[in-house]
Amino acid sequence: MSGSRIKTMVIAALVVINVLFLTFIVIDTVADARSSRQAIENACSVLRINGIEVDPDTVKSSGALRTMRSARDDEAEAVIARAFLGLANMTEQGVICLYENAERGMAKFSSGGEFEVLLHEGAVKYTGGTLRTVNRLLRSMQLKTKDPIVTGAPGSETVTVVSTYKGSSIFNCVIEFVFSGENLESAKGRYVTGVEEAEEGVVISTPGAALLGFLAAVRREEAACTRIISAEAGYQYTVTGSFGDGLIAPAWLITADSGLYIIDDATGEIREFRDR
Repeated sequence: MSGSRIKTMVIAALVVINVLFLTFIVIDTVADARSSRQAIENACSVLRINGIEVDPDTVKSSGALRTMRSARDDEAEAVIARAFLGLANMTEQGVICLYENAERGMAKFSSGGEFEVLLHEGAVKYTGGTLRTVNRLLRSMQLKTKDPIVTGAPGSETVTVVSTYKGSSIFNCVIEFVFSGENLESAKGRYVTGVEEAEEGVVISTPGAALLGFLAAVRREEAACTRIISAEAGYQYTVTGSFGDGLIAPAWLITADSGLYIIDDATGEIREFRDR
């Protein structure tokens, strides 16, 4: 047998092996997806038996979310301040940074990611409505968020956004933009910067475990619920140091007919969520 034919046969064998390997990967992936879906449906069935209605399609999992560290970032604060105020003088007062003496208004930032901006009338150009104005500001602020939600009547609207990390909500990092007429009056809330993986941290529980944990809380009368509107995997932010160090840790947000509940994956604690 010639050397060229042997080479051709070896290459063909390798191609077949690679195809089989990829086939096994695809089969395993599909099987895992089916298994995860079945676990969610089984948990939903248990909840329905116990008097809680829930649609499996409203359960949103984002994969293996893990505890992450965060740190205060002075430059990120400056970027946000400039988005609203343009150039402004910054002075430090302990853990608080003030941006003042700007034509558009003033801003205050604290070490826990909390901030507040107060604007002069007409300071921020209002173009195309409240949503376009907020989206333009968010791009300038360089923040990633969920889609804005508008509440209130025309002329006195509030636009609310929830911060995200790699597409997953940080449930208690919420920013509100308050409008009066065609003027943005103020913005305040909390955001997270300087995120990096923690050496040790909790990996988020499965959707089925989260749902059954919530059911257990209802049966212990720690929560009241007859219908779950949605269950979403994400993070909650906790300040751990006076200079802005913190954690974003895996959590589940349950939206029920009786209100919002958050499940802390580190402790299993379930509490009513009032940070929005």
